[in-house]
Amino acid sequence: MPFATIRKLPAAGERQPGLPEYETSRRGFRWEQARRELSFLPGGALNIAHEAVVRHARGGRGGQLALRWLGKDGACRDFSYRDLDEATGRFANLLRRLGIGRGEAVFSLLGRQPALYIAALGALRAGCVFSPLFAAFGPEPVLARVSRGHGRVLVTTEALYRKKVAPIMDRLPELRHILLVGGVAGNEGEESRLIDHDAALAREDAHFETAATQPQEPALLHFTSGTTGRPKGAIHVHEAVVAHHITGRYALDLRAGDVFWCTADPGWVTGTSYGIIAPLSIGATLIVDEAEYEPERWFDILTRERVNVWYTAPTAIRMMMKLGAKPAGGRTFPDLRFMASVGEPLNPEAVVWGLGAFGLPFHDNWWQTETGGIMIANYASMDIKPGSMGRPLPGIEAAIVTRSGDGHVAELNAPDTIGELALRAGWPSMFRGYLEEDERYRKCFDDGWYLTGDLATRDADGYFWFVGRSDDVIKSAGHLIGPFEVESALMEHDAVAEAAVIGLPDAIAGEIVKAYVVLKAGRLEDDALRKDILAHARRRLGPAVAPREVMFRRDLPRTRSGKIMRRLLKARELGLPEGDLSTLEGGAT
Repeated sequence: MPFATIRKLPAAGERQPGLPEYETSRRGFRWEQARRELSFLPGGALNIAHEAVVRHARGGRGGQLALRWLGKDGACRDFSYRDLDEATGRFANLLRRLGIGRGEAVFSLLGRQPALYIAALGALRAGCVFSPLFAAFGPEPVLARVSRGHGRVLVTTEALYRKKVAPIMDRLPELRHILLVGGVAGNEGEESRLIDHDAALAREDAHFETAATQPQEPALLHFTSGTTGRPKGAIHVHEAVVAHHITGRYALDLRAGDVFWCTADPGWVTGTSYGIIAPLSIGATLIVDEAEYEPERWFDILTRERVNVWYTAPTAIRMMMKLGAKPAGGRTFPDLRFMASVGEPLNPEAVVWGLGAFGLPFHDNWWQTETGGIMIANYASMDIKPGSMGRPLPGIEAAIVTRSGDGHVAELNAPDTIGELALRAGWPSMFRGYLEEDERYRKCFDDGWYLTGDLATRDADGYFWFVGRSDDVIKSAGHLIGPFEVESALMEHDAVAEAAVIGLPDAIAGEIVKAYVVLKAGRLEDDALRKDILAHARRRLGPAVAPREVMFRRDLPRTRSGKIMRRLLKARELGLPEGDLSTLEGGAT
């Protein structure tokens, strides 16, 4: 490996990490002990919003800052746990007055603003199912999700309604109410389903008795793009909060009173599981920034807000890496204790870069929309092997397997063997179905295992290493080549900021590797640099694995969660159907 192991972080004073010692914690862990960290409702009922807000507001943390919202224009709004209790109570009462019943779907189409967070928690308090949408979605992705999810309520703004919803209103007969944050000016009489969100909330009582939902009742509906065809709707239940809470403590090292900043948009699962539920359930203070990525602004937030734990995306980390080894200039971050990455595997160079830039390494972790929470992670109490996903959470059994085709899977126990990453089914945040696609859901499981579709290896020390999605892996002249390994090697070249590789058909080798490279600022695209990058890759990887071709690009197509869309690069290269593009980030084409 080109990067040395990073030794575990030293304890700050007398503070012990959330996961003090991996092996001991893993052996002694039982999910029942994780459940005991939550308060539950009478009769064994469990409601995410109660655990995230109400129990704190009516316990000893009512006056503590729960959420600080930073507007892109410089505005700032603070919400204590008591404020959130009252605001979400009003929203839940509004849903009841509108006739929205338990189990019915409430959608949001909003940017990162307070109304989104209040709607999410208020809907859960009312026993409704909450489903967040990206504000950047166009009318057709909104239509596909709201209609398939049988949405009864949509919370959005005047501008987003005009642009994204009004054109499809006649195709959403089940959608009863549209709550417009900021008012309905100019829409009076235009559409009977429009309601002034702010005025309606102001009329409602702040007191609401949280719905006594059962642990297995549906709570969240997250749509995730399929490689082809329509997006999948993953259903999660209220019991998921058990995993959100404990993984927040163990994998993100969060504790009550911490200032936590998750940069993810709640339109995707991280922005809900770890941008709302986990930090609030723990009793932390959540920072929400309305603006998009801007490095100077981000550095200011980290210092001014005294952020302790920061959870961000590899895309943002690589963009900061373009600014050099010391992107923050003379700033220091004395309050920053733990940094983690989410969205796609983090290249080894980025892990190590964090040490020079912030004095801390980035801790990578692995999970999926379907898993609902972090499953494999690098912990504060554990050495980091840069490029590794880490080791499974206590309570999670992970394995490298091969499918036998007869209803069974076989574990591959030899170290460094490539196979499919599988998890033993049954953890609390595991998805409970794909919306209206029972057969598709059943195919995800075999012999008691959830089969992730990701290829990985496990080394002799029990660390897991991502190879690629099973449909991304390249087969060349008898070699099984993982895109992530090649991309990481390319990023070690001092001119390369980002890289993506795909396999292209070849009459002799079966497939050859083609690389798409984004250069760092100030580097010129020319044949000499192209040849130098190819030579670097051959030295690092050998001629059998290294790319045969390199193409320069200004950017790479990726989802809004930060995943590079290799299948889109391949489809465009070969003239194939592009599949579902609803989550494609706007900037990359």
